[in-house]
Amino acid sequence: MLGIVNERINFQVSPGQPSSISDDADVFTLVGSGHDAADLVNQKEIHWGLLEDSLEERLEKAGDRITDSDKADGEVKDGDLEENKKRSADGGKGGSTQKKLKKDKVVATTGKASRSESSTTSGAPRVKPELTLPIIPTEVEHSILEDLRNRVQLSSMTLPSISFYTFINTHNGLNCASISHDGSLVAGGFSDSSLKVWDMAKLGQQTGNTPSQGENELAPNENILNANAKGRSYTLFRGHSGPVYSTTFSPYGDFLLSSSSDSTIRLWSTKLNANLVCYKGHNYPVWDVQFSPVGHYFASASHDRTARIWSMDRIQPLRIMAGHLSDVDCVQWHANCNYVATGSSDRTVRLWDVQSGECVRIFIGHRSMILCLAMSPDGRYMASGDEDGKIMMWDLASGRCVSPLVGHSSCVWSLSFSCEGSLLASGSADSTVKIWDVTKSLKVSKTEENKNGKTNRLRSLKTLPTKSTPVYALQFSRRNLLFAAGALTKIA
Repeated sequence: MLGIVNERINFQVSPGQPSSISDDADVFTLVGSGHDAADLVNQKEIHWGLLEDSLEERLEKAGDRITDSDKADGEVKDGDLEENKKRSADGGKGGSTQKKLKKDKVVATTGKASRSESSTTSGAPRVKPELTLPIIPTEVEHSILEDLRNRVQLSSMTLPSISFYTFINTHNGLNCASISHDGSLVAGGFSDSSLKVWDMAKLGQQTGNTPSQGENELAPNENILNANAKGRSYTLFRGHSGPVYSTTFSPYGDFLLSSSSDSTIRLWSTKLNANLVCYKGHNYPVWDVQFSPVGHYFASASHDRTARIWSMDRIQPLRIMAGHLSDVDCVQWHANCNYVATGSSDRTVRLWDVQSGECVRIFIGHRSMILCLAMSPDGRYMASGDEDGKIMMWDLASGRCVSPLVGHSSCVWSLSFSCEGSLLASGSADSTVKIWDVTKSLKVSKTEENKNGKTNRLRSLKTLPTKSTPVYALQFSRRNLLFAAGALTKIA
């Protein structure tokens, strides 16, 4: 015989908006006195240097050993040039010889400059990894070293070549795009919960699925990705039950992560073209997911106001980072993998210690939600872009903004540093890619900055407009080629 127990529940209704609930004491302090709380957090010690015994460090040490022989062979003596000038006065083949010698001298001086630039980048202190790093396969290591040897050194005088991937016929369904480090694979996440991956090597072999000549007048160097091709030119991945908001390739291109409004993150194999794992932990849509620079680990950002750190071999998160007052919209790893940065709709950027899960920096200065982040290769600086089109450069050691970069007229959706850190590329909803001179921007004094409001705009080296194509993603390859992607919108 079952007995029925009656229990009385007492509750009270209060007027007004509900207050936010959080166990993080820093949150309440930040609400009451924002800058004071940030200054208190920013006094914590961080180690922003690069990892010990990295591939770049090994290659640099090997390069230093052959520098003397390079100088002996590569440089042209002034006497040779004077002699060549006399020959060129007579015309004929002497002129072409002079051009060659001048070119050799330019190459030699450029090589010297590039070594000095790379040495300043690698002059950052070396730190030990706090995470257990995965072992890089030998063939992958050789491939990376080959890319590093063939890297083009960029500067304000040497701007990057850009390869732009244009999605067409997306019907406003494309939410995000990502590009592998070598540019061979391009992924797009769509509102119909699908994920599509294009292999650039196979794309040129397709016939009969490219638009007619008059349909879209695109530049010849643009790669056309037709989202609704009849003869399928892409690999279709299905598994999510909601719109896909972010995708990211592993450093070696063998895996792909995607996050969705269904609160899950999925791991896909680009070799097997299959879904391997579904990670569940967030309670609300996951806006962003990013692989770490060494792979294996990844970080996610969600509407539940948290960011989480995961590893590929565990279905539960390793760390949960709570403290933001609103959505965490974007996430970015530090170069040494010991820190993760998060940008939020609460208009702040936070830096978190991976090992402890503790917030070690709070960056205050933006006036709108932060949409994208990028870390400099030496790990000293961070760039953040917001909804108003403003970019801010931060010094991680001090937590201060060292240079605001103004020029975009709409949301900044993507940022990427060149491999030596001398240039910053930004992609925006205003359908432009801008190249910024980072070194000059960081050297501008406050007095020069206050003279007139145009100093910020002068730091933009070049503005590259697209044909009505908002820029969704930017990626510098290891050889310093800049890849970009976006969806073509209807031209009015």
